[in-house]
Amino acid sequence: MEVLLDYILTPQLFILIFVVILLKSSIKFVPQNRAYLVERFGKYQSTKEAGLNFIVPFIDRIAADRSLKEQAVDVPEQSAITKDNISLHVDGVLYFRVLDPYKATYGVDDYVFAVTQLAQTTMRSELGKMELDKTFEERDQLNTNIVTSINDASGPWGIQVLRYEIKDIVPPNSVMEAMEAQMKAERVKRAQILESEGDRQAAINRAEGAKQSVVLAAEADKAEQVLKAEGEAKAILAVAEAQAEALRKVGEAADTEEGQKAIQLDLATKAIEAKQAIAKESSIVLLPDGNTEAASLVTQAMAIINKMNNKD
Repeated sequence: MEVLLDYILTPQLFILIFVVILLKSSIKFVPQNRAYLVERFGKYQSTKEAGLNFIVPFIDRIAADRSLKEQAVDVPEQSAITKDNISLHVDGVLYFRVLDPYKATYGVDDYVFAVTQLAQTTMRSELGKMELDKTFEERDQLNTNIVTSINDASGPWGIQVLRYEIKDIVPPNSVMEAMEAQMKAERVKRAQILESEGDRQAAINRAEGAKQSVVLAAEADKAEQVLKAEGEAKAILAVAEAQAEALRKVGEAADTEEGQKAIQLDLATKAIEAKQAIAKESSIVLLPDGNTEAASLVTQAMAIINKMNNKD
């Protein structure tokens, strides 16, 4: 026991223990995406990044440990007044990260609290520039404006705001009821417009159908009249051709002696039939003179035929 105590109380052991404590105090392992700020005699000395680092024991100390990761901070609900004097309750989420650990430590006392307060005031300011309807329609633009304003103000703090997302926008109950009534009226209006458009299109379709029916009927009547006219023309042409052929054959027959006798007989017969018809229809009968007798008529007709034959 005494030998053990003598060994423990030896100067070599004290030196060994002192060296171990010294090494432990001087060696610092910094995790990934973190930064240690080292102060020497109370004054900023350096920033230690991820990996193995050394400091001077008993002189240097770790003043701050800053995370370089992206951080999400809940922005508490607050009231804001829009451009058209509507009071809203708005909350959101702020995403940011530390770019400069030195500024985040020595430029502001609590950068998380500072950037959260700045997000609230900026959100109230941006909502005051917009009307109520625009806050719902242009939420992305509102988020972008808030991020831009916060980054302009938080530059000296070494903070970069990546995005801001509005979670809820809650208007008063009276405004909610008015908005619901407006949406209901809009839905009824759209339904009526769609119904009237349907009736209008149906009327147009019926009118187009009637128009097409009239056009088709007119075209059919036109085609019928054209075909009828063509048929009548062909019939007239056929009759004319038949008469011409008959006259030609009569002329050929009249050129002979037998034909002339036949013509004389035919003309005499027709003259007698004409006189009989006149006698039946009239109570007054005129006696024929020499110029109107059947024989004289036949003689005159034969003279005309002979003259035409002589010309031919």
